[in-house]
Amino acid sequence: MSTPAGPRRVTLFVTCIVDQLYPEIGKATVQILERQGVAIHVPRGLTCCGQMAFNAGFRDESYAVAGRTIELLRGQGDVVLPSGSCAAMIRHLYAELFAHSPYAGPAAELAARTYELTEYLVDVLGVTDVGAHYRGRITYHDACHGLRFLGVGRQARALLAHVREAEVRPLPNAGTCCGFGGLFAIKQYAISEAMLERKLHDVQAAGADLLVTGDASCMTQIAGGLSRRGSPTRARHIAEVLANMVDARPV
Repeated sequence: MSTPAGPRRVTLFVTCIVDQLYPEIGKATVQILERQGVAIHVPRGLTCCGQMAFNAGFRDESYAVAGRTIELLRGQGDVVLPSGSCAAMIRHLYAELFAHSPYAGPAAELAARTYELTEYLVDVLGVTDVGAHYRGRITYHDACHGLRFLGVGRQARALLAHVREAEVRPLPNAGTCCGFGGLFAIKQYAISEAMLERKLHDVQAAGADLLVTGDASCMTQIAGGLSRRGSPTRARHIAEVLANMVDARPV
């Protein structure tokens, strides 16, 4: 007699910014996946994908951090991240970082089983309705790395289309950068602020009370701009919406 297959199991990589600043996004991700019958595992000691050092030009430091990440994720099955940015680092930029090194093979193997959250839900699990509901108007911003490296965006919109009671409105220039870019927002502050102003103008034009995105970094940038403007529009991560962790504003 064959042994029944156990539940699907994934390794959750919550990312640095979620771990340190937005633990609710990590909790939301766990809730969403567990509702789909997925067992979650988080390896002890998992910290950073190495992207911050990589983008800043500190390749040796990035190699050390990312190499440790590869070691911790060996044999851990599918890896899911609530971030297109960090998923893109593993899926595409590890190949550059570890080219002609002993980690080239393991990096390629890890890249083949790494997924951004909405991509995993829609393309792997085949799920678009996760039982979410939100009474209000939603618009979606495509984070740069997820859109350009991973091609995600369709998946998020498919999930948001099934959020009960929500009115999903198109965001003008949804794929235009919000101006964050990590150190770019610090080193090129004036350009970053100009890009953010254009994004805030588009958010206002959408007429939504909730701006949703798939990366906490973009969420931080846009939320800060909205707050400084005194805008009633809020910015939240898509995982929080799908996990019913965002309350609707009173009508």
